[in-house]
Amino acid sequence: MSLTRFTRRAGLIAASAALLALSACGGGEEKAATGAPETITFSILSAEGQASAGPLWEPLLADMEEAIGIPVEPFFGSNYTVLVEAMRGNQTQVAWFSAKPALEAIDRADAEVIARTVNREGQDSYRATLITKTGSGITLDDVLRCGRRYDFGIGDAQSTSGTLAPMAFLFNAQTPPIVPEQCFATVRAANHQANAFGVATGVLDVATSNTTNTVFLRRQNPAVAEQITEIWQSPPIPESGIVVRGDLDPATKEKIRSFFLTYGQGEGVEAERQRQVLAGLEYSQFRAADDAYLNPVRELVADQKLTEARARGDNAAAAEAQAELDRLRALREVQP
Repeated sequence: MSLTRFTRRAGLIAASAALLALSACGGGEEKAATGAPETITFSILSAEGQASAGPLWEPLLADMEEAIGIPVEPFFGSNYTVLVEAMRGNQTQVAWFSAKPALEAIDRADAEVIARTVNREGQDSYRATLITKTGSGITLDDVLRCGRRYDFGIGDAQSTSGTLAPMAFLFNAQTPPIVPEQCFATVRAANHQANAFGVATGVLDVATSNTTNTVFLRRQNPAVAEQITEIWQSPPIPESGIVVRGDLDPATKEKIRSFFLTYGQGEGVEAERQRQVLAGLEYSQFRAADDAYLNPVRELVADQKLTEARARGDNAAAAEAQAELDRLRALREVQP
């Protein structure tokens, strides 16, 4: 698959994202699996957009197409909801999602996890961060004192590291819990790249980001990266994963699973070439995983629901969220 062909496909598919989302949201009939599909459409959740992410993913998708014997179409988007709904409506069958939208896809689109990503240092987790402009002098204590002094950039409402982790691990952990809209002068929701540029240029005083975005910024825009300082990191949260629709033809699903789990492994010229493709994505391999790897994110969701239920005085919802949180914490305690 040539880069020109890939870019032409990606542009056509991305341009129809809104229409696909509307058809999925509208409750249109979902396609049932009736054998090997004629085409696989692969969602790529990219805050950086198609222009920068396309060249990084094109070699891998070309290799995937050759390995499974089915044309692979890219589908880029920075909006979590659109991509999850596209999978729910069967406009996409495979996706690279960060943890929270992967969980949404499991719950809403009958998807399942087949692999998780491993970074170049061998880690399969990352951390949410809080960033300020280098030299601003703003500390974490300053931020937590609130007082409506700062303009704050938060992530998409469904973003694991942009919203969910900072709320659960930082703001909700304060006594009393911090509500960003009551704490800061302004709150603006955007993707990690936009928030990073906002901090670097002084439009925002503080914003959420993550360690993965920091790596990409240092590589692609070091001048901006130098203008950003981290003042907080979350505990580790699961890295992104590969999810597929549960009703995908089993033989095709197994080919896709095998492709990811063997990609860049072994010795020889071809394996080395594949490792270079992975390095461009800041990965070293794809590791076998199932839905349980997302349990830490389920904890974050339960914590969020508990906080919201308590805030509105809904005792029944609070009890339900607390029970789910206790269940997940118990599972974590017995895991190695």
